[in-house]
Amino acid sequence: MAFPQLTQAARRAGTTAATLLFDRLPDRLFAPLSSVNRQRYWALLCRLHEKRFGPDAPLPPSHGFSVREIVQDIEDELYTQDIWDAEDGHSPETPINIRANQVFHRFEESGWFRLEKHGVEKRVAMRPTVNQFLTILVSFAETGPVFLSGKIRSIDLNIQQVVEGKADGDTLSETAEQARHLLEHVRNTGTNIRDIMEALAHETTTAEYVRRFFSDYIEQVFIGDYRELRTKEHPLSRRQQIIRAVDELYSSETHRTRLITWYETKRCTGDRHKAEVLFEKDIHRLLELNRIDEYLDRLDDEIRRANRRALAYLDYRLRSLRPVDHLVKQAIATALAGNLPAISDPFPPGDMISGDRLAEPRRTVDRAPPSNLRRERPSDVQVARAHIMLRAREARSMTPPKLAEFVIGRLAGADKLSSDSLVLASISDVRAYQALAGLGLAMSSDSRRLQLSAAAMAKGFRVSMADDTEHDGALIAGRSFTIERRKTPVEKA
Repeated sequence: MAFPQLTQAARRAGTTAATLLFDRLPDRLFAPLSSVNRQRYWALLCRLHEKRFGPDAPLPPSHGFSVREIVQDIEDELYTQDIWDAEDGHSPETPINIRANQVFHRFEESGWFRLEKHGVEKRVAMRPTVNQFLTILVSFAETGPVFLSGKIRSIDLNIQQVVEGKADGDTLSETAEQARHLLEHVRNTGTNIRDIMEALAHETTTAEYVRRFFSDYIEQVFIGDYRELRTKEHPLSRRQQIIRAVDELYSSETHRTRLITWYETKRCTGDRHKAEVLFEKDIHRLLELNRIDEYLDRLDDEIRRANRRALAYLDYRLRSLRPVDHLVKQAIATALAGNLPAISDPFPPGDMISGDRLAEPRRTVDRAPPSNLRRERPSDVQVARAHIMLRAREARSMTPPKLAEFVIGRLAGADKLSSDSLVLASISDVRAYQALAGLGLAMSSDSRRLQLSAAAMAKGFRVSMADDTEHDGALIAGRSFTIERRKTPVEKA
């Protein structure tokens, strides 16, 4: 399978993100979130997003909110927060209504709010790009376990829609974005697990360790359907079908022309080269699904390592919990009180530390050194025999280019050709005949999977089976079929 490589122009297109961010967002937007009270500012933004500006909030007025309403919302949230740290000359002892106005003006100066005049009154609104950015931040902060089944099923259905011609480049672009987010989440899950396990190592109590292990590790960053990923019932088992469908979109001239034309018309305003770059970029993102097994294997290693580390830590903490300190303190207090006969020895009999209680030294097993590799030069007969075997294997193998070359040579410019008229003069011809017969059965079946597999093998032609005609040749016998050349879009017009 040929993976499309991104052109140099496509790689340069990704660098525009370095210049586009602050063309869309105000320069001082991150100032409140980088201050000493950043968590409190973020809590205020989340509250305003939930109540006023977010997608779940009621429909805002067409001319924005009044300043008094927004300041009142900020003031209500300040009542529930802890004491703020002193910042920019503002003291935490300032009356709360003055602090609410100070926070409002801080948001307005940094670009989170936009003041517009409506008559004699100032109204508060949020720029669409800022509102969208805040929605992305809130969604990122609230991200929980991801279920890969729904994402894979959505990608599969969307690709089938594009292959069948029921959808165009908009669906292809959206599906490519879903595939990129899916792989990014699987790739980042292993890193998140390592970070969480490092943070858990600093917990002092066993109860806090267990609580954070289940709340942070399992509930927040774990993949929801991780246990079913390797089963046949999981939609992830259809990834090879998705790859074949994407490869068909890339290699088929009909699909390629249709989709590039959509990119050119809808997204590139007539720039054909840019449309081809965007099309190849989306195809490349979808074909990256072929590497999901590699990402999942790495994730399996991280999860096994984290589980072993947590079990070893918990086993150590449970085994080390002994009331030795309390027994020692009790013994000292009893001895100081003079009640020596009433005291019992808190320790077992024998020496506390002795040689027989130490771990035995590790035993080393002496292994015989490996023998030297034998160096033997093959004879001329063996070399000749190996060459003959390679030629025989090459003659019996059948690839799409070899099969297309066989069909083009036999058609000789014609549109159709019956299997009865094929002359089989060599083993390669017999193998090509067998492959064409198999493609005919697959293309005539009702299975969409077999049809897609056959289409990937048949480049530029179709094979259809005859009704009940049998062919009985000198070298091979079987059901007759017809080879038909596929017409180009120019010929169809």
